[in-house]
Amino acid sequence: MTPIDRSSLHAEVVSRLRAAIVDGELAPGARINERELCERFGVSRTPLREALKVMASEGLVVLLPNRGARVATLTRTDIENTFKVMACLEALSGELACARITDEEIAELRALHYEMLAQHARRDLPAYYRLNERIHHMILMASGNPVLIATHASLALRIRRARYVADMPHGWWDQAVREHEQILDALTRRDGTAITVLLRQHLERKIDLMARSADDASETSTAA
Repeated sequence: MTPIDRSSLHAEVVSRLRAAIVDGELAPGARINERELCERFGVSRTPLREALKVMASEGLVVLLPNRGARVATLTRTDIENTFKVMACLEALSGELACARITDEEIAELRALHYEMLAQHARRDLPAYYRLNERIHHMILMASGNPVLIATHASLALRIRRARYVADMPHGWWDQAVREHEQILDALTRRDGTAITVLLRQHLERKIDLMARSADDASETSTAA
């Protein structure tokens, strides 16, 4: 692994630890092995423990008094509550984006959408999810509202594992693609009312799918 630049030590340790958690490398419920991570990152325990405090503030880690830390486990209730809020945030981002987005940005979104359709046709779910995330992120950024963007980002970190590793039934996947086409059409028409409804429904339909993923992860963690 590439050594960490000491001038940006704190930020880099936080970034690498966060990536290991949200990408599922450190499993939900797993105990954090500080010595192993220190060796892996090439740092002492002090910057690692500071990074763990940041992860705890983001809801990704649970600090255990005198017992180290564990990766936080998402529950069905966590997923349901968080996705309901995110559905409202994404609906607002779409409404604001309709008033600000440029033709060039819409063209870029359309190109990403076609790439996503290709991955859907190949049934390449990881590649599909990556493009899906980029599309939603572009709409969010087009809102031009930094408070909205920051709030969405803090919530997205907590549920990224569930959102992007869940298995997606074919029928649900096909429906999701159709919804994306409707969202892009509404954005092209700058129809803020339509895109608000579409984005909220799009996110709300994911709640049960992601909640089942959280249940499965919780069962796996308990069994381990």
